[in-house]
Amino acid sequence: MRPLRHILLIGALTAPAGLHAQGPPSAQATAITTAPTIDGRLDEAVWGRLMPLAGFTQREPSEGRPVSQRTEVRVAYDDEALYIGASLFDDDVSSIVVGQTLRDASLNDSDAFVVVLDTYLDRQNGFVFGTTPAGIEYDGQLAGEGVGGGGGGRQQRGSGGGFNRNWDGSWQVATTTDGEGWYAEMRIPFSTLRYGAGGQQDWGVNFERKIRRNSEQSMWAPLPRQFDLNRVSLAGTIALEAPAKRTVTLSPYLLADGFKDYQVTSAEVDYSRQIGGDVKIGLNQSLTLDLTVNTDFAQAEVDDQQVNLTRFSLFFPEKRAFFLENAGTFSVGASRSAELFFSRRIGLSGGQEVPIQGGARLTGKVGAFQIGLLNIQTNDVSRLDEDTGLQEQFAPANNFGVLRAYREFGNRTQIGAIMVSRLNTSDTDDYNLTYGVDGRLGIGDALTFDGWLGLTTTPLEDGETATGTGFNDGEYGLAGGSRYVTRDWQISAGYRQIGDSFNPEVGFVNRRTYRHGNARVLRHVRMESVPWFREFRPHVSWSQFWTLDGFSESYLVHFDNHFQFENGAFFQLPGFNFTGEGLEQPFEIREGIVIPVGSYHNVDWEFRANTNRGAPLSFSAGWSLGGFYSGTRFGPNATVAYRYSDKLTASFRANYFDVRLDEGSFTTSVLRFNTSYSFTPHIYLQANVQYNDDTEDLGTNIRFGWLDTAGTGLFIVWNDANHVGTFERTGILAGPKQRQLVIKYSRLLDLTR
Repeated sequence: MRPLRHILLIGALTAPAGLHAQGPPSAQATAITTAPTIDGRLDEAVWGRLMPLAGFTQREPSEGRPVSQRTEVRVAYDDEALYIGASLFDDDVSSIVVGQTLRDASLNDSDAFVVVLDTYLDRQNGFVFGTTPAGIEYDGQLAGEGVGGGGGGRQQRGSGGGFNRNWDGSWQVATTTDGEGWYAEMRIPFSTLRYGAGGQQDWGVNFERKIRRNSEQSMWAPLPRQFDLNRVSLAGTIALEAPAKRTVTLSPYLLADGFKDYQVTSAEVDYSRQIGGDVKIGLNQSLTLDLTVNTDFAQAEVDDQQVNLTRFSLFFPEKRAFFLENAGTFSVGASRSAELFFSRRIGLSGGQEVPIQGGARLTGKVGAFQIGLLNIQTNDVSRLDEDTGLQEQFAPANNFGVLRAYREFGNRTQIGAIMVSRLNTSDTDDYNLTYGVDGRLGIGDALTFDGWLGLTTTPLEDGETATGTGFNDGEYGLAGGSRYVTRDWQISAGYRQIGDSFNPEVGFVNRRTYRHGNARVLRHVRMESVPWFREFRPHVSWSQFWTLDGFSESYLVHFDNHFQFENGAFFQLPGFNFTGEGLEQPFEIREGIVIPVGSYHNVDWEFRANTNRGAPLSFSAGWSLGGFYSGTRFGPNATVAYRYSDKLTASFRANYFDVRLDEGSFTTSVLRFNTSYSFTPHIYLQANVQYNDDTEDLGTNIRFGWLDTAGTGLFIVWNDANHVGTFERTGILAGPKQRQLVIKYSRLLDLTR
């Protein structure tokens, strides 16, 4: 009887919710011969002949209830594209939240319509397309239902997460609004998508409508509230006939810039120009070859300033377009902590650009396997040593390679492997290899296990012996974890261990030589009887790091309760933290302030709150206050955000730290001002101004963009770095440090026949 009890217990814990017991919906897309004009009006005869998809049900706030406003979606296709028309009726048009008119702007603070397409019907991956009443293009690639491995969630913006919002597809959307609601019309070319083969087939699909004024989210294929649109294993299906075409696109760019470095002895303007581009070749419907020459280094983007009060490296995400597409294919490890492959290691060294000669990437499906191959060649870089007057090599010419393959099974389950290499092409004894395996096991809808193991090989100099200890001479990393998610509970636990010589040179590791454990329990308590209040979220979490010898380096035990309101406002009952930091070596936290060896145990508390972020004017603020090493730390922050209509947005954020220790005291802050004005959904002017009190630098990035399709177009960018500090403190004269004007034009040319 005991085995039977165990089976019944697992079944009770992991059984699907009754909400989707009847199975997801299905539909047939209609083949058409005359394509509609994409103007957002839905007044053409072709739309009137199509059967609407309706029956949307709420995920939030009242799971399973019908959508509060009538919603209809129509789907058609021809030999070139998929067409989606959404009629989003509303009995209070004046309350529609239009949102920001900017490509890929967040959909959380406005009304929105979103589509997910699981074109392989593998129930794990997909393409996401969305828009708002402002008519913006919002798109991304979905991998592993939006959650990656590594003993914890990996959902993030950028290249390494389960949802890659930085992917830009080539498609069209237009919207209109009248007295009965708003309407969205989409054209998604088959050349933008990847699928198994041409012919009659079923795709996974789901549609979401967001009504911001009451924080409502409704789906065509019903979803339990613990999941979001990324849960494609619960999506519906749509039948259609997709063409068998081989896609070929060319994305050339021209770039000219003037750069002046005021920190060198004889500052002169350095003018340069660059021509390069990417080519995309569809070898078949599911396998794509990408080629790059003189890779674009995303000069239009700028990193956010960060203050580091820890002993460990900060993480800055990838922003270069070539590395962003299909980035989830190459993602193995613990996000922002121990990634076996991190593309920002290619073409950048010590914050300086290393020219990329060229490269190739092959991604897609071969049989039951998802594969990814990447090879990049960089040039060597030399710079002038002002002491000797000689050129010295800053970075050698390197070849970087990645081979990745994994197989997906049903119910979020997969297993895979990766190999990453760096080879100095002028000295073959200088190389680094990383190997890894990873996997995930899904049990029912609620329970997921995942983990990974990575090994590295770094050659030794003649006469040297390995200094690492343990398995593979310390060149290893491993992790495992589990998540249990239901309507009412979120429970997770994980373990990670990094050897003392683990060295993925083309990866990212923020600290070495440690064991790490974590656990979290959160309860959702709904208040259905209170119309203005949504839920309480009491929770407790624990995270701790030890050296491999068992010395406690740091720990955090966190107790808290969140209060969530129906309009999106939020505050937390001040969270209490029990913290600990252990130092086996002195730590210089600031110049001249050295914290001695020892173990430090403290208590602090934190607070966060925000008003309704869908409102034209919103506020958010928080602080941490309490013990810190041998003294105290007070870290308040605040953000004010303003939106005028759908054209103008502006925000000001201030982060401040006041640290008072027995060894010394200091204050530091980062101030950030962002503003954007959108003339149309494709023409905008943005400014990003940042001040770092630590370095006393003021940085300005002003960007004008005139977008074409897939994020291409004309960009004019002004970058300015000024030092505003005193010479006595920083040793740098006040005044400009660097200035740059960049003009870039890129274009997507579709050569598909």
